[in-house]
Amino acid sequence: MTAPEERKALIGLINEATLAGARQAHACKILGLSARTVQRWHRGEPDAVDGRTLRHHEPRHKLSAEERVELLAVANSAEFGHLPPSQIVPRLADQQRYIASESTFYRVLKAEKQLAHRRSERPAHARSKPRSVCADAPNQLYSWDITYLPTTIRGQYFYLYLFLDV
Repeated sequence: MTAPEERKALIGLINEATLAGARQAHACKILGLSARTVQRWHRGEPDAVDGRTLRHHEPRHKLSAEERVELLAVANSAEFGHLPPSQIVPRLADQQRYIASESTFYRVLKAEKQLAHRRSERPAHARSKPRSVCADAPNQLYSWDITYLPTTIRGQYFYLYLFLDV
């Protein structure tokens, strides 16, 4: 959103460029604006406030404070405290209870910073890649294999232990 003072300055620069012979689209591109935005600015009042800042509407079905407290109480109860919302909502449905949708559970728990790890076991640790090893001379890296070879006697085998310098 552009402040009215900045908008006036930008319109002045674009008008100056177009009077000098430049195309409006090219001048707008240099300033990082859309040509359609500048056309809209020319059509309206130059001192007009951006209409998007005046919109503040709340959804009609937004959870009330009491419903939000109930949702958090259920999610943190002993019965559901260790479960993710994807398991809480179906279990509540089995009990013929509906508090909120699964996505609302996720959204509210995320806003309260309670979504990270809800299980009783320890959270998973981030594992790093093992450091890479480079063999640049003989006798630094070996590979091995153990296999068995059949003999002429049925049921008996020779075991072959093989070690190689890679």
